Amino acid sequence: MADANDTNSITPITVITGFLGAGKTTFVNYILKEQRDWKICVLENEFGEVSIDDGLVAESLDTPEDLITMDNGCVCCSVRGDLVRTLGQLAKRRKEFDAILLETTGLADPAPIVYTIQTNPKMSDNYRIDSIVCLADCKHLNLHLDEKKPEGSVNEALQQVAFSDKILLNKIDLVTEEEKSKLKDRLRSINKFATVIETEKSRAPLDRILGINSFTMESILDYDPSFFDNQEDQKHNLELVSSVGIEFKGSLHAQWFNMFMMDLLRERAEDLYRTKGLLSFHGQGDTKFVFQGVHEQINFGPAKEPWGKEEERVNKFVFIGKNLNREELTKSLMECLYKEEEQK
Repeated sequence: MADANDTNSITPITVITGFLGAGKTTFVNYILKEQRDWKICVLENEFGEVSIDDGLVAESLDTPEDLITMDNGCVCCSVRGDLVRTLGQLAKRRKEFDAILLETTGLADPAPIVYTIQTNPKMSDNYRIDSIVCLADCKHLNLHLDEKKPEGSVNEALQQVAFSDKILLNKIDLVTEEEKSKLKDRLRSINKFATVIETEKSRAPLDRILGINSFTMESILDYDPSFFDNQEDQKHNLELVSSVGIEFKGSLHAQWFNMFMMDLLRERAEDLYRTKGLLSFHGQGDTKFVFQGVHEQINFGPAKEPWGKEEERVNKFVFIGKNLNREELTKSLMECLYKEEEQK
């Protein structure tokens, strides 16, 4: 099996989400037309039985056979088997490509895609998720975020923002500075851990999108420390979906923490879109642990670098999802701290 840390031997996949009309196809065309440093394979899917985008994208590719189109439905739902089969067929040729772009339909939830690639050995031996990029229409996104769904249904636009590592705020030329500023504030309230990149006509700096390896357990190490500041002084977040960052000093009791996570995932997995953690465990020496999760699928293991001799043991947690209670999460996590006096 491929070494998960050897990212150079595994082909990176950038998943592009965004609501219909946000500019995903324009973005893909821009990448393929504007750059010559990367050889890219595009997996393109448009909701519905007839592909309406492959002609646009195909014009940008050097050879038509580089384009693989799946027309039978949503990539992450009914045709998940097609995704596995398609990537399986590509495995022998994958080293011809520097990267794969998986353009999803506007109604796609990326979680099943991530789950498939991370849990299917044939997939994880050959591919890794490099990043999830959400293309957001600056002029119309508020309408999608405000859309009321029937009980039990999911607001896809909220989900796409919540899952993202990068948000391309597109069509900024169609709104005022005040409208753009308010929308950016709203996006931060939903997912303050995603980088927002402003674009016109889907044109974005490629070095901030491709090959960034932002979808890793280690990526929590790169977060700005201010993300974990206490948020009690901020206005109450009225969004159904929000992001919470928690940090505190000390070392965790492994058994208690495992029980907490098992309970949390059993009760709230559907509500938890993304989770990440940086952990210190009692009795594990200088080993620093990291984890990343999408819904109930959690990857956990040692970080590449151990705790430094003078480094303070600070645990960090990121939760992005629905109906998150920061106080409850903080209290439950701090109850997992190892306490010397209780062990005597």
